[in-house]
Amino acid sequence: MADRARPVILGIVGDSAVGKTTLSNGIAEILGPERVTVIRIDDYHRLDRAERAASEHTALDPAANHLDIMEQHLRLLREGRPILKPVYNHTTGTLDRPEYVVPTDFVIAEGLLGYRTGPLRSCYDVKVFLEPEEDLRVLWKIRRDTALRGYDREEVIEQLRARVHDRAAHVMPQRAFADIVIQFHRPPGVQDPTGPLDVRHSLRPTLPHPDFSPLLDDETSQDLRLGLARDFDSKPVDVLDIDGHISDERTRRVEELMWRLLPDERHERVGLGEYFDGTRMRVSNALALTQRLVAFHMIRARLDCDVT
Repeated sequence: MADRARPVILGIVGDSAVGKTTLSNGIAEILGPERVTVIRIDDYHRLDRAERAASEHTALDPAANHLDIMEQHLRLLREGRPILKPVYNHTTGTLDRPEYVVPTDFVIAEGLLGYRTGPLRSCYDVKVFLEPEEDLRVLWKIRRDTALRGYDREEVIEQLRARVHDRAAHVMPQRAFADIVIQFHRPPGVQDPTGPLDVRHSLRPTLPHPDFSPLLDDETSQDLRLGLARDFDSKPVDVLDIDGHISDERTRRVEELMWRLLPDERHERVGLGEYFDGTRMRVSNALALTQRLVAFHMIRARLDCDVT
């Protein structure tokens, strides 16, 4: 590590099927895939699918995961050292052969329990928690697990029921440790789950967020709103709301504002905002701006590391 700065580590945490991989894919495209190492925290499951069923543990239970090895590996990655990472096969539900991972400039660690312990939380430069509208998450989970993970619909619904306690006890409390809480939701009065979604960002003062006020110059425009609110723990947060139908021009202006705050930084827009609606790939400007905002903080952290 003597010849280069340590990797910058992003955590993306949330319940199953909240969109962690969709978010991280766009961030990796912005930063440059060759500069990004993505690891799945869920690979640290201690029990395979059959063992969990026999023991009545869920994947959300810390006792069913090697959190101590996860802590050790994140510390090694932060120091720029390679790890021999376990691999959990989501299709078969089995534990596969481990994978040799060498960190690059950026590391994205995504999964269920990434902020569960203090040693884990201390490894991240940027911490994101995803909390979409619950009805959407359930729909996304059923769609994903039946199409890609070998479950039938009834099995997924039963799994959701079995996880209610562990979700409340182990996953959702991690929200309190995030720098940014991201909540995708349908616009008021809209039932269609495949159309453009609005997104709310709760921006905690643990990071120096961009000043979006220069863009709030049109009182009649509601596609970008910034306000002050109290979070669930009564702490004040800035709230950035982005309408799912935000125009290409407004999107471009928001992106330009962020890049002006990062000297000499320009990044491609290929692949940004892409998501699968169950039948085809679509593009959302609101998702693209969310990916851009998180990448902004990653790049700022990278610049700080390079200076120090």
